[in-house]
Amino acid sequence: MRAIVDFCGSHHVVEAGAPVVVGREADVCIDDNAFLHRRFLEISIVDEMCWLSNVGSHLAATVVDDASRVQAWLSPGARLPLIFDRSHVRFTAGPTTYELEVALEGGLFTAPPPSVSADALVSEETIGHLPLTPDQRLLIVALAEPLLRQDGRGTASIPSSADAARRLGWTQTKFTRKLDNVCDRLTKVGVRGLHGEPGRLAANRRGRLVEYAVSVGLVGVDDLAALDP
Repeated sequence: MRAIVDFCGSHHVVEAGAPVVVGREADVCIDDNAFLHRRFLEISIVDEMCWLSNVGSHLAATVVDDASRVQAWLSPGARLPLIFDRSHVRFTAGPTTYELEVALEGGLFTAPPPSVSADALVSEETIGHLPLTPDQRLLIVALAEPLLRQDGRGTASIPSSADAARRLGWTQTKFTRKLDNVCDRLTKVGVRGLHGEPGRLAANRRGRLVEYAVSVGLVGVDDLAALDP
């Protein structure tokens, strides 16, 4: 077995005994971004299994299969097996969200077909069907707009709250209140990473919200039409 890591068209081969590290100063050099760990993610082949390990200290990553039906949250110090033919890894460092793809040669599974019951998938999968108010959807689309306009691939800058509020024609107070509401709502149904310590919002919640919303199809390219030109 081997794996191919693809970041913006740059390919790196992972084989047994030859792991590939992703970070600011690593095999896959993502970006000169001071918010990004020098060594953040490691992809390795061990005992005929492909593993994704978070070797950083404070950033997390979102991992989804190619059909965006199964999603996992990879916190610092954790690792998980990549079992699908293609997996997409998204993470946010400071104001920037990144995506890379890991393709397996000789993968164990393929993505479940549409006929598979949602109850048979991981617990967070059904959250993508959470009903949103029109304003909540607009807020998420405004934050996810840069990523959606380049089809969720590569690198995208997440707008600041002030920029997203201006994009929607809202006051900063209105935007912050609605961002609080949608983060609270998703947190209550099991989405991780939208809050920090009890009573304190996570500093990168906008990036995590975009990662999650795009990964599970909460918003998509078609939703861009709701924004003013």
